[in-house]
Amino acid sequence: MRLQRRDVLRGGAALVTGGALTVAIDSLCLTPFKLDVSHHSFGAPLLPANPAAPAPPASRRLRIAHVSDLHLHRVGPLGERVLAALHRLKPDLLVITGDSLSAASGEGPLLDFLAACPNVPHRLAILGNWEINSGVPVERLQRHHQRHGFELLVNRSVRLAVGDRSVRVTGFDDIRQGRPDPVAALAGAEPCDHHLVLAHCPVHRDKLALPAEHPADLVLSGHTHGGQVAPGGVALLTPPGSGRYVAGWYRDGGPPLFVSRGIGTSTLPIRLGSVPELACIDWHLA
Repeated sequence: MRLQRRDVLRGGAALVTGGALTVAIDSLCLTPFKLDVSHHSFGAPLLPANPAAPAPPASRRLRIAHVSDLHLHRVGPLGERVLAALHRLKPDLLVITGDSLSAASGEGPLLDFLAACPNVPHRLAILGNWEINSGVPVERLQRHHQRHGFELLVNRSVRLAVGDRSVRVTGFDDIRQGRPDPVAALAGAEPCDHHLVLAHCPVHRDKLALPAEHPADLVLSGHTHGGQVAPGGVALLTPPGSGRYVAGWYRDGGPPLFVSRGIGTSTLPIRLGSVPELACIDWHLA
């Protein structure tokens, strides 16, 4: 049978319509509500010089749960899955690297989320550009975090003891909407065995300007949402402050950097090719 031209056009239109519908369903109803709990090993696990000797103490492993870009409007099913995963992971350190809310209406859901987080040895958070623009005063955000056992680090450092090792954690103000200040963040700080830097925007890695006695061993960031719309894993657009970074590990041209794809969405409630991510990093401290 000979196909008429109009039959070919109709078939092509049906394929295009079906494809567009599939993409719309995926980006609106499926991918934004999935959760990828990614596991990573950083640093070299210590091995005994003598294979017959006992293994080094596990206390030198720092398990970090890295949450970013919650953009909370409510603690819905995805937020509940994040919380359940955090309880299962049993981290030593829980960090939230900014953009926990998008507007003042997210203040209540943020309190609910913080209250439901697991009671782990160390809980830290930093600001992102959306918190600063939300209209919620930073001082109030600090009180909210403190009330639920978190320290909100704004150009400030804390020292953690991990077995027989010490870890300095520095949290910076957002590089786009705030005023990051490495001098203030590390004023009076004694050097530690290791240094973890929390900076919401990954481009901050290129502009750290840390004192020589406090080099960064690891930087954790978010902000990019992995492109949020990344068909085939290729980000079509990333927000200002991303620089050349999209998602995952970067170990060239500076301290090792891990960029989380984050949990929520901003501007449009869609995700395509960029599944929400909760990262678990086992840092083996030398």
